[in-house]
Amino acid sequence: MRITDLMIEPVMIMDLRSATKEPVIDELIASLNASGRINDVSAFKQAILAREAQSSTGIGEGIAMPHAKTGAVNQPTIVFGKSTRGVNYESLDDQPAYFFFMIAVPEGESNLHLQALKVLSRMLLDADFLDRLRAVKTPGEVTALFDAAQTQSEAAEAAEKAKRAESARQSDAAVGGSASGMADVIVGNPSSDQFVVAVTACPTGIAHTFMAEDALKKKAKELGINIRVETNGSEGVGNQLTAAEIARANGVIIAADKNVEMARFDGKPVLQRKVSDGIRKPEELIRKAVTGDAPIYRHEGGAAGSSDAGGKVSVGGKIYKDLMNGISHMLPFVVGGGILIAISFLFEQYGGGGSENPIFKLLMGIGGGDGAFHFLIPILAGFIAMSIGDRPALMPGIVAGYMASTSGAGFLGGLAAGFLAGYIVIGLRKLFRGLPKSIDGLKPILIYPVLGLLAVGLVMYYIIDPVFGGLNTWITNVLENLGTGNAILLGLLLGGMMAIDMGGPFNKAAYTFAIGIFTSTGDGAWMAAVMAGGMVPPLAIALATTLFKNKFTEEERKSGLTNYVLGASFITEGAIPFAAADPLRVLTSCIIGSAIAGGLTQWWAINVPAPHGGIFVAALANHAVLFLLTVVIGAVISGLILGFWKKTLAERAAIAAQKAA
Repeated sequence: MRITDLMIEPVMIMDLRSATKEPVIDELIASLNASGRINDVSAFKQAILAREAQSSTGIGEGIAMPHAKTGAVNQPTIVFGKSTRGVNYESLDDQPAYFFFMIAVPEGESNLHLQALKVLSRMLLDADFLDRLRAVKTPGEVTALFDAAQTQSEAAEAAEKAKRAESARQSDAAVGGSASGMADVIVGNPSSDQFVVAVTACPTGIAHTFMAEDALKKKAKELGINIRVETNGSEGVGNQLTAAEIARANGVIIAADKNVEMARFDGKPVLQRKVSDGIRKPEELIRKAVTGDAPIYRHEGGAAGSSDAGGKVSVGGKIYKDLMNGISHMLPFVVGGGILIAISFLFEQYGGGGSENPIFKLLMGIGGGDGAFHFLIPILAGFIAMSIGDRPALMPGIVAGYMASTSGAGFLGGLAAGFLAGYIVIGLRKLFRGLPKSIDGLKPILIYPVLGLLAVGLVMYYIIDPVFGGLNTWITNVLENLGTGNAILLGLLLGGMMAIDMGGPFNKAAYTFAIGIFTSTGDGAWMAAVMAGGMVPPLAIALATTLFKNKFTEEERKSGLTNYVLGASFITEGAIPFAAADPLRVLTSCIIGSAIAGGLTQWWAINVPAPHGGIFVAALANHAVLFLLTVVIGAVISGLILGFWKKTLAERAAIAAQKAA
């Protein structure tokens, strides 16, 4: 493909008017919008600013490459802009930027833009090319320059590849090896025994990843040093390093601003730098790596064997990352199980046979408490633990999560269990660090599993489970003593409790209380309160992700859509991933809306004679329309509170960057 297929003339700006960063971003976005290449200016700008908050895309040498991959983009496009007087872009070298390449990529786009970026980055690393770019005056001249440069680059690359292949073939013939298999990815001097490996990665995996790759390859070739570069781009890992290559390397370069898998580099000299250093300081990195002038990396198993090479991570950032590891692994169980449960209600209510309907029983068995939902809390806890203590912490974490779920501790107990298991394993690592190397192999298969499980189990059994169990009993007693003297107050309380821990002791106590009244008296008033309160959180999440797109990631927005179904089906657990990731805002917002919904059911004297089902049993209520209205009112209130309260992606990224600095 040609780079000018994406860098089209109609969107080019040959004389940018702005002198500072955000106004020039606005100019470039306006050109995109005018040509119909984007569909939401605000959302696209938020994505651009979110990337800038992580680190400036002004890479130095007068170049800036703001970029974003978002659903606000219609067609992949690279906007070229040129400033004659220079722009204060907060570039990494503190110098003005003169050339701008704004990269707009649609969500889910194939690797077309990655191919273009590799071509573009290779050109921009050439000082002679930049001199010629300064002289262009019209979009037509820009197109001609890039087309000619790409043609020349492709010819040179083909010649170099053929040369390397021939050299590798001769090497194979001489030693019977398999060097030719890597002929297209190892760059440098085939006759040299100096060899380094590198990993490049930026947060979005769009521009800096490939510019760092090309800069390292170019400099290695000049120095006559062999190099193999792995990219952690937006389409996944490219040119993945092999164990044999890592073992053979003199040193390792990690030029990354996001986590990369690090356990494989145990015992090697490893330089961990920002991705911008891979672009601006390739010679320094290569020389240090090839001479072994770098700290020896020792893998301790934290953070799932990954490295935040871009800088220090705040305590809050570390907790959030561990939480998200648990949530991301739990989410498929929530969605898959929840949707099957929702479908099962249809067969229970309208398929004949009620709870004995065979399809209802089948789907509920697969998705419900004996199926997918049985694993929610164990998976959450297990993968939080694994994020902290690596693989040895997975089993103790899952067991602790199971203990929390079966004791009634709920997802809050599961969160505590996951962190407990992870840090207990970290403690065991430190405790047994001094053991002889000869018994290192026993640690992961005997010492950590046995002692880790024992320690976690004891703490869960004697501390966490009794505390939450006692809390559950206390809540139930309080509710029973309140009675029905003040129906609206009790409705507010029951509705709000359904959102406090979404399946934990508060939620279960409220639900158990309502079930107890219903089964003994047939009064479904309190069932109306708890059902409305339990439906509000997932519906509020769904509404917030729909109305406030710039405050949620693409993955969160997709998960939010499933909460429409889960909320309508009275499956409160659909909100758990969001509550775990941002407990203060999500829980507070949901508790308010759920309490209002619960109180309204008593204000309007609504009675729901069914223990579950959500909208599928709404027709059974004495005031069906009013029941649905209570749910809508509660969900709208919660959704709006959450939407207005939650910070935008750009604001969150800026705060994270400040903390890291």
